[in-house]
Amino acid sequence: MDFNEVVKTRRSVRGAYEKKEVDKEILDELFKCVQYAPSWKNSQTGRYYVAKSDEAAKKLRNAIAPFNRNNSENATLIATTFVTNRAGFEKDGTPTNEAGNCWGAYDLGLQAMVLCLKAKEMGLDTLIMGIRDAGAIKETFNIPDDEMVMSVIAVGYSDAEPAMPPRKELSEVVKYL
Repeated sequence: MDFNEVVKTRRSVRGAYEKKEVDKEILDELFKCVQYAPSWKNSQTGRYYVAKSDEAAKKLRNAIAPFNRNNSENATLIATTFVTNRAGFEKDGTPTNEAGNCWGAYDLGLQAMVLCLKAKEMGLDTLIMGIRDAGAIKETFNIPDDEMVMSVIAVGYSDAEPAMPPRKELSEVVKYL
């Protein structure tokens, strides 16, 4: 599948995942690709916590909104975080500009998009979920205090083909000066 096709066919899949495990080798291939996403001064602050055991999966599933528990049933769940106070900061700890930790979130967003597109290329589907209990996720995975939980991403096999929502006109999102 060429890049344009991957981008145009990738959708958030809700509630249509097959009961089929995503093997660790496939996840490793996915994460190896994610590592090539750009980051502030190559800081690579994104972190991923994969709920592979039944116990971890149950705890993580309970840390997301009830409707997303149903939307992500049978998928592998991945909690995403970034190390704070590194991307967007100088070595002495001062923010480089007014965005501060937004740069860590920005970098993690780039990585999440690479993850979703690579997953699609590999025949997997995804759903990014931002309504979550960060405290419960930190406890489940023993996430350090210097990491901020951003999202949970469902990754799995689906035969659903959700319709593409309408896109805004280019003139609404692009301004040429």
